[in-house]
Amino acid sequence: MKKKIILVDDDRNILTSVSMALEAEGFDVETFNDGESGLGGILKGKPDMAILDIKMPRMDGIEVLSKLRETSQIPVIFLTSKDDEIDQVIGLRMGADDYITKPFSQRLLLERIKVLLRRQDIMNGAESEVKEEKSDETIKYGDLYLDDSRHLCTWKGQPVNLTVTEYLLVKSLAIRPGHVRNRDQLIDMAYGENIYVDDRTVDSHIKRVRKKFKKIDDDFDRIETLYGIGYRYREE
Repeated sequence: MKKKIILVDDDRNILTSVSMALEAEGFDVETFNDGESGLGGILKGKPDMAILDIKMPRMDGIEVLSKLRETSQIPVIFLTSKDDEIDQVIGLRMGADDYITKPFSQRLLLERIKVLLRRQDIMNGAESEVKEEKSDETIKYGDLYLDDSRHLCTWKGQPVNLTVTEYLLVKSLAIRPGHVRNRDQLIDMAYGENIYVDDRTVDSHIKRVRKKFKKIDDDFDRIETLYGIGYRYREE
Protein backbone atom coordinates (compact mmCIF):
# COMPACT_ATOMS: atom_id res chain seq x y z
CA MET A 1 0.00 0.00 0.00
CA LYS A 2 1.28 3.45 -0.92
CA LYS A 3 2.31 5.74 1.88
CA LYS A 4 0.25 8.94 1.96
CA ILE A 5 1.93 12.30 2.52
CA ILE A 6 0.17 15.64 2.92
CA LEU A 7 2.20 18.68 1.86
CA VAL A 8 1.11 22.14 3.04
CA ASP A 9 2.83 25.25 1.65
CA ASP A 10 1.64 28.56 0.20
CA ASP A 11 4.34 28.44 -2.50
CA ARG A 12 2.75 26.75 -5.52
CA ASN A 13 6.15 26.06 -7.08
CA ILE A 14 7.13 24.02 -4.03
CA LEU A 15 3.78 22.21 -4.01
CA THR A 16 4.21 21.27 -7.66
CA SER A 17 7.88 20.30 -7.66
CA VAL A 18 7.89 18.42 -4.34
CA SER A 19 4.65 16.57 -5.03
CA MET A 20 5.99 15.45 -8.41
CA ALA A 21 9.22 14.23 -6.80
CA LEU A 22 7.31 12.34 -4.10
CA GLU A 23 4.88 10.78 -6.57
CA ALA A 24 7.84 9.65 -8.68
CA GLU A 25 9.08 7.80 -5.57
CA GLY A 26 5.75 6.01 -5.23
CA PHE A 27 4.06 8.15 -2.58
CA ASP A 28 0.42 9.21 -2.64
CA VAL A 29 0.51 13.00 -2.22
CA GLU A 30 -2.19 15.52 -1.37
CA THR A 31 -1.38 19.26 -1.30
CA PHE A 32 -2.86 22.32 0.38
CA ASN A 33 -1.80 25.97 0.11
CA ASP A 34 -2.80 27.30 3.54
CA GLY A 35 -2.65 26.05 7.10
CA GLU A 36 -6.37 25.88 7.84
CA SER A 37 -7.26 23.73 4.85
CA GLY A 38 -4.08 21.71 5.39
CA LEU A 39 -5.06 20.85 8.97
CA GLY A 40 -8.52 19.81 7.81
CA GLY A 41 -6.97 17.63 5.13
CA ILE A 42 -4.62 15.97 7.61
CA LEU A 43 -7.35 15.24 10.15
CA LYS A 44 -9.69 13.90 7.47
CA GLY A 45 -7.16 12.11 5.27
CA LYS A 46 -5.12 10.46 8.06
CA PRO A 47 -1.80 10.48 6.15
CA ASP A 48 1.36 8.66 7.15
CA MET A 49 3.30 11.95 7.28
CA ALA A 50 2.78 15.70 7.02
CA ILE A 51 5.20 18.26 5.60
CA LEU A 52 4.40 21.79 6.75
CA ASP A 53 5.66 25.21 5.80
CA ILE A 54 5.94 27.51 8.82
CA LYS A 55 4.91 30.83 7.26
CA MET A 56 1.42 30.36 5.77
CA PRO A 57 -1.84 32.33 5.52
CA ARG A 58 -4.95 31.61 7.64
CA MET A 59 -2.99 29.37 10.03
CA ASP A 60 0.79 29.04 10.28
CA GLY A 61 2.65 25.75 10.56
CA ILE A 62 3.26 26.12 14.29
CA GLU A 63 -0.48 26.40 14.96
CA VAL A 64 -1.24 23.51 12.63
CA LEU A 65 1.26 21.33 14.49
CA SER A 66 -0.12 22.38 17.87
CA LYS A 67 -3.66 21.36 16.92
CA LEU A 68 -2.46 18.20 15.19
CA ARG A 69 -0.53 17.00 18.23
CA GLU A 70 -3.73 17.06 20.29
CA THR A 71 -4.85 13.91 18.50
CA SER A 72 -2.03 12.56 16.31
CA GLN A 73 1.63 11.61 16.53
CA ILE A 74 2.30 11.17 12.81
CA PRO A 75 5.78 12.28 11.71
CA VAL A 76 5.95 15.96 10.79
CA ILE A 77 8.70 17.74 8.87
CA PHE A 78 8.85 21.53 8.83
CA LEU A 79 9.95 23.55 5.83
CA THR A 80 11.58 26.74 7.13
CA SER A 81 13.54 29.73 5.90
CA LYS A 82 17.04 30.53 7.09
CA ASP A 83 15.62 33.34 9.24
CA ASP A 84 13.16 31.10 11.10
CA GLU A 85 15.53 29.81 13.80
CA ILE A 86 13.14 30.71 16.63
CA ASP A 87 10.24 29.01 14.85
CA GLN A 88 12.39 25.94 14.21
CA VAL A 89 13.12 25.56 17.91
CA ILE A 90 9.49 26.19 18.88
CA GLY A 91 8.33 23.65 16.32
CA LEU A 92 10.73 20.98 17.55
CA ARG A 93 9.71 21.57 21.14
CA MET A 94 6.07 21.18 20.17
CA GLY A 95 6.59 17.85 18.47
CA ALA A 96 7.94 18.24 14.95
CA ASP A 97 10.26 15.38 14.04
CA ASP A 98 12.57 17.30 11.74
CA TYR A 99 12.97 20.47 9.72
CA ILE A 100 14.57 21.36 6.41
CA THR A 101 15.74 24.87 5.53
CA LYS A 102 14.72 26.47 2.23
CA PRO A 103 16.07 26.31 -0.40
CA PHE A 104 16.48 22.58 0.06
CA SER A 105 17.60 19.57 -1.90
CA GLN A 106 14.69 17.33 -2.87
CA ARG A 107 17.03 14.37 -2.50
CA LEU A 108 17.69 15.34 1.12
CA LEU A 109 13.97 15.76 1.77
CA LEU A 110 13.30 12.30 0.33
CA GLU A 111 15.97 10.77 2.57
CA ARG A 112 14.46 12.40 5.66
CA ILE A 113 11.00 11.22 4.66
CA LYS A 114 12.15 7.64 4.12
CA VAL A 115 14.03 7.54 7.43
CA LEU A 116 11.04 8.81 9.41
CA LEU A 117 8.52 6.54 7.67
CA ARG A 118 10.76 3.52 8.08
CA ARG A 119 11.15 4.37 11.74
CA GLN A 120 7.40 4.73 12.13
CA ASP A 121 6.90 1.30 10.54
CA ILE A 122 9.38 -0.23 12.95
CA MET A 123 7.68 1.31 15.96
CA ASN A 124 4.20 0.36 14.75
CA GLY A 125 5.25 -3.14 13.68
CA ALA A 126 3.64 -2.40 10.31
CA GLU A 127 6.10 -4.54 8.37
CA SER A 128 5.70 -8.20 9.21
CA GLU A 129 9.38 -9.02 9.23
CA VAL A 130 10.14 -6.02 11.40
CA LYS A 131 7.28 -6.81 13.73
CA GLU A 132 8.53 -10.37 14.16
CA GLU A 133 12.04 -9.16 14.81
CA LYS A 134 11.11 -6.39 17.23
CA SER A 135 8.04 -7.70 19.01
CA ASP A 136 9.92 -8.91 22.08
CA GLU A 137 12.26 -5.94 22.39
CA THR A 138 11.41 -4.15 25.61
CA ILE A 139 13.44 -2.23 28.13
CA LYS A 140 12.56 -2.05 31.83
CA TYR A 141 14.81 0.07 33.99
CA GLY A 142 13.45 1.36 37.27
CA ASP A 143 10.28 3.32 36.56
CA LEU A 144 10.96 3.46 32.80
CA TYR A 145 9.40 0.97 30.40
CA LEU A 146 9.88 0.93 26.61
CA ASP A 147 8.14 -1.44 24.19
CA ASP A 148 9.26 -1.19 20.55
CA SER A 149 6.41 -3.28 19.13
CA ARG A 150 3.83 -0.78 20.38
CA HIS A 151 5.99 2.35 20.34
CA LEU A 152 5.08 2.57 24.01
CA CYS A 153 6.92 4.49 26.70
CA THR A 154 5.69 4.62 30.28
CA TRP A 155 7.06 6.25 33.42
CA LYS A 156 5.77 4.98 36.76
CA GLY A 157 3.03 3.20 34.85
CA GLN A 158 1.83 6.34 33.07
CA PRO A 159 2.15 6.64 29.26
CA VAL A 160 4.55 9.25 27.91
CA ASN A 161 3.42 10.39 24.46
CA LEU A 162 6.65 10.51 22.44
CA THR A 163 7.29 11.08 18.74
CA VAL A 164 9.36 8.47 16.92
CA THR A 165 12.51 10.58 17.18
CA GLU A 166 11.95 11.24 20.89
CA TYR A 167 11.34 7.54 21.55
CA LEU A 168 14.60 6.56 19.86
CA LEU A 169 16.56 9.21 21.76
CA VAL A 170 15.19 7.96 25.08
CA LYS A 171 15.92 4.37 24.08
CA SER A 172 19.48 5.16 23.00
CA LEU A 173 20.15 6.64 26.43
CA ALA A 174 18.23 4.09 28.50
CA ILE A 175 19.79 0.96 26.99
CA ARG A 176 23.08 1.89 28.70
CA PRO A 177 22.35 3.78 31.93
CA GLY A 178 25.31 5.79 33.16
CA HIS A 179 26.97 5.70 29.75
CA VAL A 180 27.47 9.09 28.10
CA ARG A 181 26.20 9.58 24.54
CA ASN A 182 27.58 12.54 22.65
CA ARG A 183 25.34 14.41 20.25
CA ASP A 184 26.75 12.72 17.16
CA GLN A 185 25.96 9.30 18.62
CA LEU A 186 22.42 10.37 19.46
CA ILE A 187 21.95 11.75 15.95
CA ASP A 188 23.11 8.45 14.44
CA MET A 189 20.74 6.50 16.70
CA ALA A 190 17.71 8.69 16.02
CA TYR A 191 18.25 9.84 12.44
CA GLY A 192 20.69 7.44 10.79
CA GLU A 193 24.31 7.87 9.85
CA ASN A 194 23.76 9.64 6.53
CA ILE A 195 21.43 12.39 7.74
CA TYR A 196 22.79 15.77 8.82
CA VAL A 197 21.19 17.23 11.94
CA ASP A 198 22.80 20.00 13.96
CA ASP A 199 23.39 19.87 17.71
CA ARG A 200 20.64 22.40 18.42
CA THR A 201 18.04 19.98 17.07
CA VAL A 202 19.14 17.24 19.48
CA ASP A 203 19.13 19.68 22.40
CA SER A 204 15.58 20.79 21.51
CA HIS A 205 14.39 17.19 21.36
CA ILE A 206 15.92 16.40 24.77
CA LYS A 207 14.34 19.48 26.35
CA ARG A 208 10.96 18.47 25.00
CA VAL A 209 11.39 14.88 26.23
CA ARG A 210 12.19 16.11 29.74
CA LYS A 211 9.12 18.34 29.69
CA LYS A 212 6.88 15.40 28.76
CA PHE A 213 8.26 13.25 31.58
CA LYS A 214 7.90 16.14 34.05
CA LYS A 215 4.22 16.45 33.18
CA ILE A 216 3.88 13.02 34.76
CA ASP A 217 6.52 13.35 37.45
CA ASP A 218 7.72 16.82 38.41
CA ASP A 219 10.79 15.25 40.07
CA PHE A 220 11.95 13.47 36.89
CA ASP A 221 15.72 13.96 36.58
CA ARG A 222 16.99 10.81 34.84
CA ILE A 223 18.26 12.45 31.64
CA GLU A 224 21.40 14.34 32.59
CA THR A 225 23.33 16.92 30.57
CA LEU A 226 27.10 16.80 30.63
CA TYR A 227 27.97 20.20 29.26
CA GLY A 228 30.34 20.08 26.31
CA ILE A 229 30.07 16.28 26.16
CA GLY A 230 26.51 15.02 25.72
CA TYR A 231 23.77 13.27 27.67
CA ARG A 232 23.30 10.16 29.78
CA TYR A 233 20.49 8.31 31.50
CA ARG A 234 21.25 8.42 35.21
CA GLU A 235 21.73 5.09 36.93
CA GLU A 236 19.41 3.99 39.74
